Amino acid sequence: MLLEISIKNFAIIESVRLSFENGMTVLTGETGAGKSIIIDAMNLLLGARATTDVIRHGTEKAEVEGLFSIEKEEALHQLLKEQGIEGEDELVIRREVLVNGRSVSRVNGQLVNLSLLRQIGSFLVDIHGQHDQEELMRSPHHIRLLDSFGKADFKELKARYQELFEEYRQIRKQVIHQQKHELENKARIDMLAFQIAEIEAANLQPGEEQSLQQERQKLLNHKQIADSLTNATILLDNEEVSSIHHIRLAMNELTSIEEYDERYKEVAGMISDLYYNLEEVSKQLEDMIEEMEFDGNQLMEVERRLDVIHSMTRKYGGSVEDVLAYWQNSTVEYDLLTGQSGGVPDLERTLRRLQKELVQSAQELSQARHQLAHQLEDEIQQELKDLYMEKARFQVQFQEAKFNSQGNEQVEFYIATNPGEELKPLVKVASGGEISRLMLAIKSAFARRDSKTSIVFDEVDTGVSGRVAQAIAAKIYKLGQHGQVLVISHLPQAIAIADYQYFIEKKSDAQTTVSTVRLLTPEERVEEIAKMLAGDRLTDAARNQARALLEK
Repeated sequence: MLLEISIKNFAIIESVRLSFENGMTVLTGETGAGKSIIIDAMNLLLGARATTDVIRHGTEKAEVEGLFSIEKEEALHQLLKEQGIEGEDELVIRREVLVNGRSVSRVNGQLVNLSLLRQIGSFLVDIHGQHDQEELMRSPHHIRLLDSFGKADFKELKARYQELFEEYRQIRKQVIHQQKHELENKARIDMLAFQIAEIEAANLQPGEEQSLQQERQKLLNHKQIADSLTNATILLDNEEVSSIHHIRLAMNELTSIEEYDERYKEVAGMISDLYYNLEEVSKQLEDMIEEMEFDGNQLMEVERRLDVIHSMTRKYGGSVEDVLAYWQNSTVEYDLLTGQSGGVPDLERTLRRLQKELVQSAQELSQARHQLAHQLEDEIQQELKDLYMEKARFQVQFQEAKFNSQGNEQVEFYIATNPGEELKPLVKVASGGEISRLMLAIKSAFARRDSKTSIVFDEVDTGVSGRVAQAIAAKIYKLGQHGQVLVISHLPQAIAIADYQYFIEKKSDAQTTVSTVRLLTPEERVEEIAKMLAGDRLTDAARNQARALLEK
């Protein structure tokens, strides 16, 4: 239930704070005074899209804040808990629209996105206006209206069908795409098979190219390497010019005098290390020379292997690693196109299975929907009797249709307003006043099933008068006995029956226009209703009639 709403700098409203109680509250005032602006502010609070047009001229932002009682809303409590929003019996929603186009929403002080705000708002208030009546006059919307009459078990059944339909639609799209591109896929498969086989036959190894290049350079420079190794060996250990021989002699000389001075001993040790290191180097050089053997066939094999590698890298990548990565990706794509990947189901078999499940689910949904239609017909028939349409007959008719997200049937409301008339499509025969009463009948039937305790009616009594207006007023008042109803009305009957009346008026000067709202006293209510009955020239008769309406 809406306990209080605060509106600041919203359209022509500068600052308004309204408190609401259980029962029926009516908002009245001259056309253009701002009654619908208050409903717009409520819609914004419940998640409607915001534009900068709502910001009062000359201000930085529009602000709307609402206080709600959620004591009995178990489903809402669960949603808030899942979202980590703290709150027990009361909920504060705040919405700000800034001049830069941003919109900020908070629930109990916590920032929320627009999607979550709409979810929360759907539990709180049902706002009914001319838009709903326009929807009623569009037959494609009738299936949605009928389904919204269903309880939780029906909603679960429909959700299951919609999940199946979406899965079926996606798989069918893939199958059609696969069939359409079958020739292209075959060519692609053949090409991938050739490329994969070619790369596998090359048997490339990471780092192989660098190793082969090094071996190739050694083979190409065999003579230079052999000559350098031989010359180095001669210089180190040759009978005539042996470096090692002379170093050994120097080592022996210093070793013979090392006992006379620590410095001699230190230098003798250094020369000794140098001698043994050079001796080891000389031995390794001799081994290398013995191993040196030019193999022309090996050079040809290295050249051939490098040619294979260069051919692969030119086709599939800049390096051996790139070629191997291309091979990996091609193998995955090949498996997908040929259905050999273990993670990809057989699409056509899956499609056939889903088709069977979808048909079964659609039949179950249709049966449940037909039962729902009978219940809705009975309840609306009773509601219409209360609204002086006791002779009217209301019926929900079905027609087979292509499978879509709503099922495999079309729904349309039919009505006969007078005895003896054939049932005809509602959109073709109903008058404005009949539409108002039918929409109210639907809302009344739905209100008994919905958990929402706050309902807002925005000028639903348009096009009616006399006893019909009285019946509509009584029906709205009855809804208020089970919760809270807020009404914008121009009808004296609806205004008089309300428990509370707010009066909205527009005041202007040379610079600004401002809407103000105040709760009327009983005597002020008499004056306002009398004006509606008699116009600006008030008479005692009009006042007496207004009092009679209020007393009644």
